[in-house]
Amino acid sequence: MDAIGLRILEHLRDNARVNASEIGESINMSVSAVIERIKKLEAAGIIKQYTVVLDNKKIDKDVSAYISVRLEHPKYHDPFTAAVNEIDEVTECHYIAGDFDFMLRLFTSTTESLTKLLNQVKSLPGVSLTRTLVVLSTIKEASTVLPTIEKN
Repeated sequence: MDAIGLRILEHLRDNARVNASEIGESINMSVSAVIERIKKLEAAGIIKQYTVVLDNKKIDKDVSAYISVRLEHPKYHDPFTAAVNEIDEVTECHYIAGDFDFMLRLFTSTTESLTKLLNQVKSLPGVSLTRTLVVLSTIKEASTVLPTIEKN
């Protein structure tokens, strides 16, 4: 990854629908060179997908929470992850180190629906303990972290 690739990624991170001519104009490259660079980033697996970022408040999903989950035994790992993958409101599930086994991030519409989701998670086989943190406001949110280019 070089500085040009990083600059292309910055543009795509900010707006995945930006066209190659706009990127090229910004970084002083031809459209065909930008397109070729993007294809190489895709082929290398650096760009995994293009997606849409929704404003959760505008779609009535303005309650956000993190739920830490501890399982009573590792044998519940696979059934737990399969069940969590079926809960639409869970947007992230991370297997973590520390006092808990998983960290879930979810979005829902009300504290009442959050209560139902929490009870749903607590009732999954093997769940022995949960801890819930409700998000009051979000200061920074980024879906990706760009690489750092070392300067010699």
